[in-house]
Amino acid sequence: MIKRILVGLGTSRTAASVTDHALAIAKPRAAELSGLAVIDAARLDWTGPRPMGVGVDVASADLRRQRHERAAADVAAAAEQFATRCRAAGVAHGVVTETGDPFEIAADLVRYHDMCVFGLGGLFEHDVVAEPRDALERLVSDGVRPLLAVPEEYRPIHRVLVAYSGSLESAKTFKHFVLSGLYADAQVRIVHFDDDPATATRRLEKAAGYFAAHGRSVETDHAAGDAAEEMIPYAQAWQADLIVAGNSGRSLLLRRLFGETALRLLRESPLPLYLAQ
Repeated sequence: MIKRILVGLGTSRTAASVTDHALAIAKPRAAELSGLAVIDAARLDWTGPRPMGVGVDVASADLRRQRHERAAADVAAAAEQFATRCRAAGVAHGVVTETGDPFEIAADLVRYHDMCVFGLGGLFEHDVVAEPRDALERLVSDGVRPLLAVPEEYRPIHRVLVAYSGSLESAKTFKHFVLSGLYADAQVRIVHFDDDPATATRRLEKAAGYFAAHGRSVETDHAAGDAAEEMIPYAQAWQADLIVAGNSGRSLLLRRLFGETALRLLRESPLPLYLAQ
């Protein structure tokens, strides 16, 4: 049962999309939303290597001040967008504004929420400093799951593509999705990338049987090629609105946490992602 959702407001540019996606989940469940707005003071203060010379310290101080002012204004704008949309939808909500390491703050708060919704890009930089490439990856590695990661533009979820690799972790992800009851009216397709048709057929039949046991009808498809390379083009061709992706059990740390396919999706997907493992 989903009753508390953590919403990473990110920037004023991305707040509308994450809020609308969270509202679509919260409203029919009478769930409450917690909007999270974070100012990463340490990153705002970092101005890079400084050359020697008169006036450098003053210029650096001015740059830091400007960054903090812009970040504070952006946090306020994102929080106001969130609160305005929640009030209009009649959804209970609150805003948590913090200063510190956004990854540590989010990892702590997720313990007290059933799921979280974040943007695929622009998590906490407030358009002031460059976003680390691994920002969302680090959030997931810090335990911020289950996670719905969404692009800047809101899109209703009518077609869900479940990427099933056959691994235990991948199965845990789609089971979590089913048990959550999310997007119960959406059309669902399970796709398995494998060069062995017999293996693919067996795995797809078992996965479809799990969905059926929980009252969810699905279609299945076996696709050739590498999932990490082919998943996004496949999802776009099928006109998916959401990709449910799990772990494929590779050996490196990030790949152990999310899998090759999920890691690639985090970095490149233009579509919303649901990650639970």
